[in-house]
Amino acid sequence: MSEYGLVIGRAAIGSAGPIAFGPAGILFLADNTAAKVFAVDVADPGPASGSEPFDLENVDAHVASFLGCDPGDVVIRDLAVHPGSHNVYLSVQRGHGDAAQAVLVRIDRLDASVTDVPLVDVPMAQVTIADAPAEDDERLDITLPQGDEGEEFTFGERTIRILRRPIRTATITDMAYVDGALLVAGLSNEEFSSKLRRIPFPFGGEVVDNNLEIFHVSHGKWETAAPIRTFVPYGGGRSILASYTCTPVVHFELSDLTPGTKVVGRTVAELGAMNMPLDMVSFEEGGEEHLLVANSTHGLIKIACRDIDAQPALTEPREPIGVPRETEDLKGITRLANLNGSHVLALQSANGGTHLRSLKTASL
Repeated sequence: MSEYGLVIGRAAIGSAGPIAFGPAGILFLADNTAAKVFAVDVADPGPASGSEPFDLENVDAHVASFLGCDPGDVVIRDLAVHPGSHNVYLSVQRGHGDAAQAVLVRIDRLDASVTDVPLVDVPMAQVTIADAPAEDDERLDITLPQGDEGEEFTFGERTIRILRRPIRTATITDMAYVDGALLVAGLSNEEFSSKLRRIPFPFGGEVVDNNLEIFHVSHGKWETAAPIRTFVPYGGGRSILASYTCTPVVHFELSDLTPGTKVVGRTVAELGAMNMPLDMVSFEEGGEEHLLVANSTHGLIKIACRDIDAQPALTEPREPIGVPRETEDLKGITRLANLNGSHVLALQSANGGTHLRSLKTASL
């Protein structure tokens, strides 16, 4: 792993955050407490795997049993699928509040066994987010939480919860590796704080970053402080599709990202007020690319990418609300990952538990 700048060390993660695989099975782990990203050779032991689906009921109970705690103390922050073995990696928070611990676990797709992934004395590298919000920054990031965190509010006939957290906790909201660089979305310490960073990998090169501005249809205004919640590389990595709270979907051309400038995205869809995007993946079926958006209010949303390409920018708070979309009868999905060429892996909360489901793309 020396070609990727990894040396034996300790990836001391203080908080469970987004994870994403890069080249050679290297896993990137975000730690918002330390404002760092770690790159770790996870030394996955599994053989190369085919296209078989993988399902596991009550994955939260399996992880809790391994960690020696109650399922209610397991919060799965993100999932990623190893590109070779297709074993499943989970970024897990054990416990709540200041006592919570960050853990990285692996689920073997052959026998569903749970093991921890060593982060001490392993090949690793790290990079610090230099412009992260300070620990004492008084600004707050307002989200729609999963579960019973936060404050309860009633709007008309609907009641929702709102969670207010220091904006440092949103330094890194999502990551993806594209063509020699790690794309990192989140917030910065600047006044116009929404930011997309491109970090060369191996680490050590100059970080390219851009402030982002979008038109928020539900809010009826241009915004520069709302962070991307989740994004997916698009168009062969030449651009990204990103989604924000309450719930615009926005297209950004990476070729437009001149270092240090503000970039205006093209809002192509509005998925509804009082809604939180939770994860996104794209897949190809029948020669056409589609986008899936997991969200807190509706079922799984499917959008044809040809419609995204043809959609003019939304710049007014009125109907229509952008590209056509289909809503699948699949609720409770909180995380998504490409499993193989024919299935998407979903983390779904249903019937009092949390489950891993393989969704056949031909049936979506």
